Amino acid sequence: MNSSLYDIVDVKFTSHAGYSYSGRAAAFAFGNIDPEKFSRVFLLGPSHHYYTPKCALSRATIYKTPVGDLPIDLEVIEELKATGKFEMMDLRVDEAEHSMEMHLPYLAKVFEGYPVKIVPILVGALNAENEAAYGQLLGKYLDDPSNFFSVSSDFCHWGSRFNYTRYDKKHGAIYKSIEALDKMGMDIIETGDPDAFKNYLLETDNTICGRHPISVFLHMTKNCSTKIRIKFLRYEQSSQCKSMRESSVSYASAAARVDA
Repeated sequence: MNSSLYDIVDVKFTSHAGYSYSGRAAAFAFGNIDPEKFSRVFLLGPSHHYYTPKCALSRATIYKTPVGDLPIDLEVIEELKATGKFEMMDLRVDEAEHSMEMHLPYLAKVFEGYPVKIVPILVGALNAENEAAYGQLLGKYLDDPSNFFSVSSDFCHWGSRFNYTRYDKKHGAIYKSIEALDKMGMDIIETGDPDAFKNYLLETDNTICGRHPISVFLHMTKNCSTKIRIKFLRYEQSSQCKSMRESSVSYASAAARVDA
């Protein structure tokens, strides 16, 4: 992989599990950020604990991390709120959700000393119509070169505890089957086609917890004038499953750039 292609990064897709599990994979994406280019970070993460069929905005004014604080862009929050399309998160919901929280220390460290603000968006259980609608609404923000987007998702959650044990023996061991499944999805995400990604999920039911934030972002790329190119940089699994009694979670990270 020629990482120099991605020195100019506009978007990052990466995982949100504990740092001992997914930290290394996430770092491959965060390490591509040029903090001098950006003054605002949109953070899209899936909702794990709170059900909503919409997207929700934070009521907080600042997110604190052990390595620095990140002020929230209240002007953009108000602009999005004024559309009438967003809920406002209860602070308890905000505090309980880890999908965006796990990205914050990386962002605080990368942007240390730079005047960055963040726009956290909790992405609920959207149907296909709403994924497209939010993609259309947010697409214009991709055209602002001072905006950066961080999209949070783990990949396959495999095992009986996740109620997902799809196994295609033609790939060999179970972990190889999981890898083939995930990489099929990663290849489709790289095409930028939200409909192809939706069909992949319908066909495989892969347990990608950030499917809705990813889908929203893919629709965003179809509703902006900027041409975005996505490339996955790293793929890992928490363990290599070899029997049906085992389980694992997959982690992948990607960067995207403006394609000249």
